[in-house]
Amino acid sequence: MQSFLTDAEDGVPWIKIGDIAAGGKYITDTAECVTEAGAAKSRRVYPGDFVLSNSMSFGRPYISKIEGCIHDGWLSISGFNATFVPDFLYHLLRSTPVQAEFARRAGAGTVQNLNADVVKSVLVPVPSLDEQKYIVAILDKFDALVNDISIGLPAEIKARRQQYEHYRDRLLTFREAA
Repeated sequence: MQSFLTDAEDGVPWIKIGDIAAGGKYITDTAECVTEAGAAKSRRVYPGDFVLSNSMSFGRPYISKIEGCIHDGWLSISGFNATFVPDFLYHLLRSTPVQAEFARRAGAGTVQNLNADVVKSVLVPVPSLDEQKYIVAILDKFDALVNDISIGLPAEIKARRQQYEHYRDRLLTFREAA
């Protein structure tokens, strides 16, 4: 693929694992682009498509916000909008049961390799779209509580520290004896 790299404005974004922030959910940019000839040797993904790593961060889903191409280290999922709300599918694919099933079906060798047949073979629940939206709203709130530095647990910890310091200072402030 190196021979297909380009700096030209019409280059096609080439999605690699290093392009996604640790713990990220979306693919928004790439460090490199390839020529159209290079893209023709790859698989195109479009905004809204899911991309799953098939080796390094095994089975980790990402949602593409860009048009680009992926290489052999990725799988893609598209055309699911009639069945799944994208954010529900994201949470579902990241869930422990689905990840464990991917690992179980990928084999017990030294290097586990996720492939399209493994992903297709995993059965997942399909609640109604309205129920999926409800579940997403709850999971997104929990995610914000746990991970958003300005709210949730970090803010609660900060508030408890301030409360502790307040009471400590009050308890350790003595009136002078007359």
